[in-house]
Amino acid sequence: MRAHCIDRPADLDVVRESYDQVADNYAHMVVTTGMGDVRRHPWLKASIDAFADSVGELGPVLDVGCGPGTVTGYLAERGLDVSGVDLSPRMIENARRLHPHCRFSVASATELDLGEASLGGVLGWWSLFNLPRDVLPQVLAHFARALKPGGHLIVGTHVGEEDAVRTEAYGGVPVRWTTHKWQPEQLVDLIEQAGLHPVAELRLPADEWSGPGVVVMAKRSN
Repeated sequence: MRAHCIDRPADLDVVRESYDQVADNYAHMVVTTGMGDVRRHPWLKASIDAFADSVGELGPVLDVGCGPGTVTGYLAERGLDVSGVDLSPRMIENARRLHPHCRFSVASATELDLGEASLGGVLGWWSLFNLPRDVLPQVLAHFARALKPGGHLIVGTHVGEEDAVRTEAYGGVPVRWTTHKWQPEQLVDLIEQAGLHPVAELRLPADEWSGPGVVVMAKRSN
C-alpha cells in the first residue's frame, strides 16, 4: 500500500524497528495496566464514542497506527466496520493475537493507497506524532480525500512547544524516535488546510502516562 504523493520520512525504518522492539512490552502494559484503553479513561472514551456515533452508518473505518489494536477492537465491539494498520509488524502480530476478530495489516501512514471518498472515518489516535512536520500535512490531506462526504477524522496527539527525542520507552527498551509536538491551534490549522471542518476539540492535562494532549475531530463537508 503506497501513496506516491507523500514523502517518505527519512527515519521511517529506524522508527519501525524501535516500535518492533517495544511492541511486546507495550501490549503487555495495555493488558495489565489499562494504558491506552479508552474504556478506562472517560473523556477519551467519550471522544471515541462520539466519533463512532458520527461514522457508524458511513462505511469502513481505518485506524492508522493502531498499535496492538486496542481502539480498533473497541470500535469493532461497537459494530463498526473497522480495520487497523501499523508501521510495526510486531505491533500487528500483537493486535492479531489480542483481537483475532479484527482485520489488521502492516503499513506506514505515508504508504496507504486510499481511494477517493472510500472511508466513513479515519483515526490517527496518538499515532501521527512521529511524522516529520513537513509530512504530517501531506498525510492529513490524503486522509481528507479518502473520507466520504460527512465522514470524520479524529486525531489525538502530544501538545508542546518542542520536539522530544526518545531513547528508551515502555520498560526501558532502547528506541530512537522523535515525538513532534503541536499546539492545539497548529493542529487545527493543519486539519483545516487539509480541507476538513473541525467539529470538536478536547484538551487534556498531563497524566501518569503522558504529557498534555489534544483530541480534534473534523468532518468532510463535501
